Amino acid sequence: MKMKVLQNRGFATLVALMLVSMLTLIGLAVISTSDDEVTIAGNELQEARAFYAAEAGLEKVASTIQASYEATGQPPVTLPSGVLDLNNCDVTYEGIDNGPAAMGILSSGSLAGLNALIKSFTIQSEAVSRIDNSKVVLEQEFQTALVPIFQFAVFYGNDLEIAPGPTMNLIGRVHTNGNLYIQAGNLLQMESYVTAAGNIYHGRKGPGGVASGDVRIKDANGNYVSMKDGSGWLDANDPYWYDSSLARWGGRVQDAAHGQEPLNVPLSNLGDPHKLIERDNPDSYENKATLIIKDGVVMRKVGPNWVDVTTEFISKGVIQFTANKFMDQREGVWVDVTELDLQKLYAEGYGPQNGVIYFSDQTMGADFPALRLVNGSQLDTALTIASENPVYTLGDFNSVNKKPAALLADAVTFLSNSWDDAKSNLSKNNRIASTTTVNVSYLTGNVETTSSNYSGGFENLPRFLEKWTGVPFNWTGSAVNLWTSVQANSPWNGTYYSPPIRNWQYDTDLNDPANLPPETPVVRIYQRIGWRQQDVGYDAT
Repeated sequence: MKMKVLQNRGFATLVALMLVSMLTLIGLAVISTSDDEVTIAGNELQEARAFYAAEAGLEKVASTIQASYEATGQPPVTLPSGVLDLNNCDVTYEGIDNGPAAMGILSSGSLAGLNALIKSFTIQSEAVSRIDNSKVVLEQEFQTALVPIFQFAVFYGNDLEIAPGPTMNLIGRVHTNGNLYIQAGNLLQMESYVTAAGNIYHGRKGPGGVASGDVRIKDANGNYVSMKDGSGWLDANDPYWYDSSLARWGGRVQDAAHGQEPLNVPLSNLGDPHKLIERDNPDSYENKATLIIKDGVVMRKVGPNWVDVTTEFISKGVIQFTANKFMDQREGVWVDVTELDLQKLYAEGYGPQNGVIYFSDQTMGADFPALRLVNGSQLDTALTIASENPVYTLGDFNSVNKKPAALLADAVTFLSNSWDDAKSNLSKNNRIASTTTVNVSYLTGNVETTSSNYSGGFENLPRFLEKWTGVPFNWTGSAVNLWTSVQANSPWNGTYYSPPIRNWQYDTDLNDPANLPPETPVVRIYQRIGWRQQDVGYDAT
């Protein structure tokens, strides 16, 4: 009996020893696994640090190139390269010039599909951890692109308001660097990308009621989809605006919530784009023109030389100067007109050699100087006219054998084929318009909406002075508003004219760079594409 008890105790001891051994082995395995996991976690941490350090190298080069363009309009004389000490890593970065700028088609973002003059750089960045030699190599392409602004149907530098009463169909891209306010009395349909650097709202910015007409925007599948959302409207006020707008329009409606940024005209010292038309300014179209009309003096560039042709222009009837020629009832002033006869300009062989004319009148005693274009139904060649003052067109413009044409002016007013200067100061019932056709892209200004005055919106951006009720105004081109008008600064109202039947279309010929007006303005954008992670490993050196 005693022997049996001892045998049982021995067996129990053996079992206990075996259990202790097993637990010891399990513990050792756990410790080993934990050590491996700590090592792996440590390696991943160092690789992550190296990755973000390499990203900083890419950002260093890209931001330096962009800052140089913003300051000088050119890339750095010497592309950035060097070494950073970051995150316990040695970071080596370099920018590589990929060659001259070339025309191409943008492939990404909300501007995908537009033509642009594209200049590209390759950026390389390598980060090596000083702790465990983890190495990450990254590469990215950085592009700066100049996009012709007349590829947009409507482009605004400030808040854009669209509130047509009758049905309006907008073909082509719509963009604003401010907020976009859209509504319709009947129906507004927008066929392409709609983008705003601010927010997109349904309704008005300033005074006036909110119209109930439908607003439809084409989605990525080519279907018009309404902004209506139950009893309300889907816009930036919706708490789910980002996700809901992407789902509804497939990325073709974007504002600040989606990362849309302003698209700016490159200027030497930033500031107001109105400088594009101001005299004695490095950004002015005065410096691009080869025919300049300035304070009544006409200078024409012939080869490399400038020739004063004022006397010839006057004697041959190419130009006339008339004080108080007609009344502009929006501004409430008599207009001091420099009248340019385009038919005679070409007939006499005075067309500008590069297609660009510049006008500015600051003559003492002229209280409201302006340029008026007459007999412009047929242009000999492509033409761009830039004016520091308001511009008026009289009758059909570029309606026969259409050529690329543009007007850049403080304000643009279209007078019909029936306009009569002698009736300009009478009531609008005496100023009855007739059907008029204008094919021109225009870049102009407006008088912005306040708490008491509506700007007139895009539907009234081109100015009118006649009773157009039931009469078509036929227009194709691109409509751009970049500034607040300086000279023609009286607020819009509907008392001095009646709006036309708006047969308005974006000119799809402008999608071909060969059909753009001479010296078309551009906006500069920056893109980072083609991101690549070339290597993740360890530096053996």
